[in-house]
Amino acid sequence: MGGVQGGMVMTDAAVRAALKEELYRRHAGDSETLIVEELGLRHGAARIDLAVINGRLLGIEIKSNSDSLQRLPKQAGIYNSVLDRVALVCGSRHMARALQLVPDWWGITLAESRSGGTIRLTPIRKPRDNPSLDPVAIARLLWREEALSALAGEGGDDGLRSKRRALIYAKLAEVISLDSLRARVRQQLRARSNWRSAG
Repeated sequence: MGGVQGGMVMTDAAVRAALKEELYRRHAGDSETLIVEELGLRHGAARIDLAVINGRLLGIEIKSNSDSLQRLPKQAGIYNSVLDRVALVCGSRHMARALQLVPDWWGITLAESRSGGTIRLTPIRKPRDNPSLDPVAIARLLWREEALSALAGEGGDDGLRSKRRALIYAKLAEVISLDSLRARVRQQLRARSNWRSAG
């Protein structure tokens, strides 16, 4: 695991490695949990560093001391529309500013370098449920055929196979409840076999 050694700056890769180690330890033996790296949201408008998919869709964004917070406001707007919960893992350099930039329902974890090059992760605030989910943005986590299949299950796919994706996702968000849509999306994400593994 990377970190600060011989004067090196703490990197995103070092924080990510420590975080993945902790997540795998926490969910060891849990067949209902999938951990994915670089989950694309809103058809690639943003990617969350790590996603934990089980009874919720938790996204984790990493901002090490060597990163910039310049993109965070735009990223946050996208994350806030899709993810059930969000956590920010950041270095001490960014902590004060990060607390100003993200909603108070986001979780916050401090990443610090330790001697020997390891990273210590200290929870500052636990993530809470997102109060402002966007059903259409959630539907867009599905691939086109997955969305059409979900619509077929609701009897709502008539005449939509030739339509643009935007209409398909809007229709799906209209005919299925938010909770059912969230559950369907999480189930579909876990069922995919071609993820970039976080292992």
